[in-house]
Amino acid sequence: MPPETKAKASSGEDSYVLPDWQGRYKDKLRTPEQAVATIRRGDKVFIGSGAAEPQVLVKALIESAGRLADTRIMHIMTLGVAPYTEEKFTDQFRHNAFFIGANTRQAVAEGRADYTPVFLSEIPRLWRSGQIPIDVALIQVSPPDRHGFCSYGVSTDVVKSASESASKVIAEINPRMPRALGDCFINMDDVDMAIPVDVPLLYSVRERADDVARRIGRNIANLIEDGSTLQMGIGTIPDSVLHYLTDKKDLGIHTEMFSDGFMELVEKDVITNARKTIHAGKTVASFCIGSQKLYDYVDNNPAIEFHPTEHTNDPFIISQNDRMVAINSAIEVDLSGQVCADSLGPMFYSGIGGQIDFVRGASRSKGGKPIIALPSTAKNDTISRISVNLKEGAGVVTTRGDVHYVVTEWGVAYLHGKNIRERAMALINIAHPKFRKRLLEGAKKLNYIYRDQMLMPEEAVYPEELEATMVTKDGVELLVRPVRPTDEEMLSDMFYDLSDQAIINRFFSMLKSMPHRRLQQFCCIDYQQEMSLVAITKEGPKQKIVGVGSYHLNPATHRAEIAFLVADAWQGKGIGTHMMQSLVKIAKSKNIMGLTAEVMRDNVAMIALMHKSGVTPKSTPVDGCYLFTMDF
Repeated sequence: MPPETKAKASSGEDSYVLPDWQGRYKDKLRTPEQAVATIRRGDKVFIGSGAAEPQVLVKALIESAGRLADTRIMHIMTLGVAPYTEEKFTDQFRHNAFFIGANTRQAVAEGRADYTPVFLSEIPRLWRSGQIPIDVALIQVSPPDRHGFCSYGVSTDVVKSASESASKVIAEINPRMPRALGDCFINMDDVDMAIPVDVPLLYSVRERADDVARRIGRNIANLIEDGSTLQMGIGTIPDSVLHYLTDKKDLGIHTEMFSDGFMELVEKDVITNARKTIHAGKTVASFCIGSQKLYDYVDNNPAIEFHPTEHTNDPFIISQNDRMVAINSAIEVDLSGQVCADSLGPMFYSGIGGQIDFVRGASRSKGGKPIIALPSTAKNDTISRISVNLKEGAGVVTTRGDVHYVVTEWGVAYLHGKNIRERAMALINIAHPKFRKRLLEGAKKLNYIYRDQMLMPEEAVYPEELEATMVTKDGVELLVRPVRPTDEEMLSDMFYDLSDQAIINRFFSMLKSMPHRRLQQFCCIDYQQEMSLVAITKEGPKQKIVGVGSYHLNPATHRAEIAFLVADAWQGKGIGTHMMQSLVKIAKSKNIMGLTAEVMRDNVAMIALMHKSGVTPKSTPVDGCYLFTMDF
């Protein structure tokens, strides 16, 4: 068949119909044993992906191992067994993993199988160009429709390009395979041998999320806006993200993998795809792995389109989705922002997959957010996954130039456009508290940060529950949250924008400078004896602190001294009142007996603020000032 005819036949166009395809179909029927008997020694064999692995053909291939030699097996991750990687078949089979799964990891680690690091979007080009030839493709598809087209079902991904590039296609025809829709069809004329089977699809069991996964999921969910388009994988962290998205509206999906969690949000009308900028109204994926309910859901569902990875993973296509949010995992991140995602030191663990495809696509999307998510520790909190340097031999999947957001259970670090000092401090701040001192010392040795950089107390846990929003008197929404060590730059900017009088009112003298050695004392607090809230506004992509409210506990009196500072242009808008009332509430929750404040007599605004706390103040004149006391 000419190539252009084959391409047309594979496209799923109803215009291409062979009235007698059924007759030719009967001529292609074979038993599994007959089909694999046509595989020769030295052949290069592709095996279908994920839940669509052709299990019957794999079993028959192994049973015929005695007559084979140097047969090359290639695939991305599969869910079934991979007996061809066993040591006893060393002379018969050699596996090449384009993504390492649990069933092939040991063989790759022991050198009995190979690993090809490659972007998922670029695998099809290797086959279509002939750089990596395929002699035989073993696949599993749905039964042919009345036009003779079979659906690749739950795995279009790289299976479509492999089938169209192979010299011979051997297909299991399984009535249990869903008839997925989209660019995911193969015509029976392009199948050389058809093997009727009736076996359940492979499935994945969802693990129960632990507290760490839930906290990471909540942190990520807070970054996702209404109308965003999502990409994420499978596991407890993606499931936790989805759990916290039930209050979002009009989310869309453009992803590699469609999962049970996505399906549940569709059923709750959270995912509508209504605001997608390409493929509007459609969920787009390249494969799905999950439960039987999920497979039933995608069957003949026109709301879901399956496309090959050269489409779903093309960064230029991904970037056309406005507000594209890509969520991918990592094994380790170093203090410069390098992300290792495919190896444990020199041991290859998984693969590059589609991480960088989606990181780069989301980064170029209007309003896009590429997110790397990982627990802060491994091996029962004995190893920090935020490290000074990557382990020797570890591979960089997402470079320090590509990284944007890194999220752990301890918070969010935004690294894009940040210098190494800012990156190191941001990442130390979201590392597990027990490792922060060690990371700080390592960063100092490398001259990444200031030599005198203070560290937050190990027991200091950022109180994210205190994060809130307020609306100023003129209708501007501000984020009000506890201060972080990474706020030093914004506090410096605020100080140098203040008028002389504002500085005198706050510090009782005219300070000419606010150097790092002093400024960091305002940022590195324990959130117990000290509390500081900052009010933040956005000016374009940049955040800006416009107000600060703090208290410091005096253990002798068990009262806390408070102080406030609001940028000149933001005074009189209710920021001080909001912070005062918030600090009173926080102090009461920590059983602090009361608050005190020393205010200059001509600081009319601050004096007025003392009467807006909700607690009746007592004032005493002291050396040209008033000493206010507010006991709870």
